[in-house]
Amino acid sequence: MTATGLPFQVLVYAAAAAAEIGGCFAVWTVLRNGAPKPWLLVGICLLVIFAWLLTLIPSALAGRAFAAYGGIYIVASLGAMWFLERTMPDAWDISGGLVCLAGAALILFAPRTA
Repeated sequence: MTATGLPFQVLVYAAAAAAEIGGCFAVWTVLRNGAPKPWLLVGICLLVIFAWLLTLIPSALAGRAFAAYGGIYIVASLGAMWFLERTMPDAWDISGGLVCLAGAALILFAPRTA
C-alpha cells in the first residue's frame, strides 16, 4: 500500500481530528472555563497542524477531502466528549455519528469518472 492508500488516509484523518479537537478544546477551555491564557497558543498551534494534515489527503479537490473529514470529525468529537467531558454519547449522538460516517464513506469510496 502506498502513502496515498486507505490506511494512510485513515491515519491522517484521525490525526487531523485529534489536532482540531485539541485546538478547539484549548480555546474553549480558556474562553469558557478560565484556563490559563497560554493554552490559546497551544490551541492555535494545534489548529495549524490540523490544517496542514488535511493538505496531505490525496485529493484533487479540497472540498471533497474536507467533506469526507467532516464525518470522521463528528464521530471523533463524540469520542472526545465521552473521554474529556465524561459524558457518554446517547442513542441520538451515536445514530447521527453513524449517518455521518456513512456520508463520509460515500464521498471517499464513490466511483469517480474524473
